[in-house]
Amino acid sequence: MIYDWEDKPELNITPLVDVMLVLLAILMVIAPNIVYEENIKLPQGSVSQQLSKIPPVHITIDKEKILKINKDIYEINTFIDNFYTYSRDLDKKATVLISADKSLDYGVVMSILAAVKQAGFSEVSLATNG
Repeated sequence: MIYDWEDKPELNITPLVDVMLVLLAILMVIAPNIVYEENIKLPQGSVSQQLSKIPPVHITIDKEKILKINKDIYEINTFIDNFYTYSRDLDKKATVLISADKSLDYGVVMSILAAVKQAGFSEVSLATNG
């Protein structure tokens, strides 16, 4: 038997790749089911404070420009002054939700939004259908 010393052996890595892919698939199936729980004893706080739920303010404007604030009807022409006096008793951290008919002019909705911002509310949302 004559051996060629210049012949270089080739490594066949296909079985190694197959084994690694099987191990990876097993790890991917098992990993979401692994639950690690560490029992920690947390210290007690000095004062526990309940979070108060602030009721939102709903402003609704229909296509006839009838404006309602939490079921109270107001004139759209005097809304800025009326809302400013109405909002004195409300918490300024409350969320204001403005629902306007899509056929209304953009300027009308923006004037309502400006009045709400001017009254001091920071969380104002425009309601959409979708």
